[in-house]
Amino acid sequence: MQTISVSTARKTFLAAQGFTDPRPSGLPSRQHLKRVLSRVQLLQLDSVNVAVRAHYMPVFARLGAYDPALLDAAAWKHSARQPRLLVETWAHEASLLPIEDWPLIRSGAKRDGWWRHYGSLIEKSPGLVDEILSVVKELGPIGAGGIERAVEADAQRRGPGSWWERSEVKRVCEYLFGIGQLTTGTRRSFERLYDLTERVVPPEILSRSVSAEEGARGLISRSARALGVATETDLRDYYRLGPAPARQAVAELVEAGELEPVAVRGWKQPAYRHTSARTPRAVTGRALLCPFDPLIWERARTERLFGFHYRIEIYVPEPKRVYGYYVFPFLLDGSLVARVDLKSDRAAGVLRVQGAFAEEGVDVARVLPELAAELKHMAEWLGLSGVAVGERGDLAAPLAKLVR
Repeated sequence: MQTISVSTARKTFLAAQGFTDPRPSGLPSRQHLKRVLSRVQLLQLDSVNVAVRAHYMPVFARLGAYDPALLDAAAWKHSARQPRLLVETWAHEASLLPIEDWPLIRSGAKRDGWWRHYGSLIEKSPGLVDEILSVVKELGPIGAGGIERAVEADAQRRGPGSWWERSEVKRVCEYLFGIGQLTTGTRRSFERLYDLTERVVPPEILSRSVSAEEGARGLISRSARALGVATETDLRDYYRLGPAPARQAVAELVEAGELEPVAVRGWKQPAYRHTSARTPRAVTGRALLCPFDPLIWERARTERLFGFHYRIEIYVPEPKRVYGYYVFPFLLDGSLVARVDLKSDRAAGVLRVQGAFAEEGVDVARVLPELAAELKHMAEWLGLSGVAVGERGDLAAPLAKLVR
């Protein structure tokens, strides 16, 4: 078994995630987006919009300024000329993933998540499932509020004995989304509009039968391509698979020659390298990473690879926050060198840097102009007129001078 350094593992990971691919010289195209998707495999969704929606940012981090409508069309529109590329489902968390991967997710390899606790509600009110599916079939794509109103109207017409609470309707919608009977047809101001999965996923993909074992192998293979070098725990976390199917899939992929066991110095667990992974001599370039970027979403892995202790502080009371509410690590030449607490202030037309902090031991003179330039680039991409830096953090004062 080959032994590699953490530095080699880190560079392999950065290459796998697309950070050694050059940013387009012109406006990024659908082909550029496909390249990013082939690297990261999925984009996590999140409701927080303090700076920018989570799924848009990883694409910006890799391509630079692009038209967000490019991703919107890939996720929520379909035409003969430009078929839908992505579908919403639970993967790492709620995520957009390539539509052709739907059979892998629905194969049984991935355990049902928190929505399984609504099973008792389904047993108690089986008619509600049929009612919701009927409403979505007739009116979809439709939001949860619209479904609730339609179910209420039907109940009023039928009279006593057919009433369901609005909260029950919402829970059953989430249950049906979780088990794959509903997905997102489109979104309206980020509101999920449910539709029947059969109207979103093409029939040739929807009808493809995949065993749980084949599904686990497919998902672990994709994890390995996205991670380059990873432990078995890392590999299963990417799609949140259970330990047993993940271990079996890893063993089968090693036997098939797709994964190669390696030892990473300082790692307690054995690791695996995808045989297509490459290790560049050096990684250059810069990027701001949102908290849900796949490069950093597994915090323990981030610490192992980058020596960067990172926690999201959204749910921490403000007086107890160390760095801020929505903090973006800054990647420069293959290292995480700083972090900035960002907010898009639409009313004032500026990207607010509410805190800016250097990592210990970094070359601040090198970091500052690169960080300032990337913040300006992000502000322009978001349609904001400039960058405004607050007072928190050791980088705040010099950064404010640079962006002024």
